[in-house]
Amino acid sequence: MASIRREMVIEAPPNDVWPFVMLGALHTRLVPGFVVDTRLEDGARVVTFGNGLVARELIVDIDDGARELVWAVVGSPRLAHHNASVQVYDAGKGRSGFVWIADLLPDASRDGVCVLIDQAMAVIKKTVEQ
Repeated sequence: MASIRREMVIEAPPNDVWPFVMLGALHTRLVPGFVVDTRLEDGARVVTFGNGLVARELIVDIDDGARELVWAVVGSPRLAHHNASVQVYDAGKGRSGFVWIADLLPDASRDGVCVLIDQAMAVIKKTVEQ
């Protein structure tokens, strides 16, 4: 199983960053352009990416106290398994740490997913710090 971990510092306090992670606002608040639509369903969200890919993500857990969101992509023709989480934490001096972890199969999908996560992280940093 491939495991990906990406982490960055955002120049904003965690209580200001966490609301950007809102379930239904990926396309308008967190990663505009990278995600072009987010539709909420019972226990899930359907995410349409700028490259045309559509993913159904089951929401596994939302922990406002830990500022952590966990989800699993289901029904993907490209991935046999995909679960991921993001967490926002206090990095000190009014800054936030933002960590994204994804575990997936097949292993061969790792490089492509890394590219997408790296692109998303760049958009997140730019969007939140504006």
